Amino acid sequence: MSQHRDDEAALLERARRVLPAGGFGNLSFEFLVREGKAGRVWDEAGREYVDYLLGSGPMLVGHAHPEVQAAVEAQLPLGTTFFATNARGIELAEEIVRAVACAERVRFTSSGSEATLYAMRAARAFRGRDKILKFEGGFHGMNDYALMSMAPKREVAYPQALPDSAGIPEKVPDEVLIAPFNDAETASALLRAHAEELAGAIVEPFQRLVPPEPGFLETLREVTAELGLVLIFDEVVTGFRFAYGGAQEHYGVVPDLCAMGKVIGGGFPLAAVAGRADIMAHFDPGAVDPGRSMIQIGTLSGNPVAAAAGLATLEILRRPGAYEQIFATGRELMGGMEDLLKRVGIPAQVIGEPPLFDVLFGDQDARDYRGTTRADGAKLKRFNALLRERGVLKGDSKFYVSLAHTGEDVRNTLDAVAGALEVMAAE
Repeated sequence: MSQHRDDEAALLERARRVLPAGGFGNLSFEFLVREGKAGRVWDEAGREYVDYLLGSGPMLVGHAHPEVQAAVEAQLPLGTTFFATNARGIELAEEIVRAVACAERVRFTSSGSEATLYAMRAARAFRGRDKILKFEGGFHGMNDYALMSMAPKREVAYPQALPDSAGIPEKVPDEVLIAPFNDAETASALLRAHAEELAGAIVEPFQRLVPPEPGFLETLREVTAELGLVLIFDEVVTGFRFAYGGAQEHYGVVPDLCAMGKVIGGGFPLAAVAGRADIMAHFDPGAVDPGRSMIQIGTLSGNPVAAAAGLATLEILRRPGAYEQIFATGRELMGGMEDLLKRVGIPAQVIGEPPLFDVLFGDQDARDYRGTTRADGAKLKRFNALLRERGVLKGDSKFYVSLAHTGEDVRNTLDAVAGALEVMAAE
């Protein structure tokens, strides 16, 4: 083991010499993964973890699933990418149209950031208007428009947008209106007041960890439809995770467009925009008036390896009992954590849905982004580190639950949570 740890330390030092901050920009802590299998991963030092990071969500059926592996291995000898339409991509698009209520047409990209960017652009092309309304704290990837008030450093009056990153043109905030999540009254008022300059609204139907309150999504649907605005659901995270038809099936609200990613690529780079045929027609130069079509080109968009992995993943998820199992595992974890928190007397809440949740430390009302920021971030960071010491891996926020997590994984996790909370209670 000591040799493995020396090798890990050497790799980390090499990373610092060639990578900004010594990593890929994803995790906030140093962690080198060597391999993954089912619901577990191993680091370069040989330590084993129950994995709730799941590659930030794509591995819903687990790492190295044999059926997904077989589909990829069958495609590899036939070629990896062609910059041309291919059968596997067509089949995946057909399955998305069958599964997702809003999807009449599909256009593939390679990342969720691209998918949300093109969804917003399609709304602008369709409406002939520039502005987009988004919700404070909503995560829509890394494009310039998404990085408006995703994690604002200060509270400002709505609908002012604050850029989250250097390098964004100073005029971009003028094109984005910000509303509070779960506040149907304020969102409706902003939509009505700015209807003539808005292309539409983009929202995570489940915002990072915060579920929608009853009536919130329904009101967004009603008001945008009344005003002729495009409603976009960002389902990069929730697509095929909350139900086979995504959050729009789970919550019973159908948008005009949606962005999808993560699960549909089966662990490979693939995402998509899907939605109404009349809006998606703007991707087709022959279907709309000159000057109203959109250019969208991507070298790896719809590549057959990712499409094959996605098709195999969706085949597994279609089987009877798959979602029932994911939800049952998540409920057991959430309930167990709630009991342990009460036992040690640490103020906290377990927030989210069974396939995707986390612990927020404190007694704040976490119905929107500002509520979640009042949680004790230092305690969460400490909790996460104590879990890693005990063989449980998660990201800075979120437990992602997979179909591959077993009863033993759940027991190991709750044992680790109990140990971590005991340490925290004594500190």
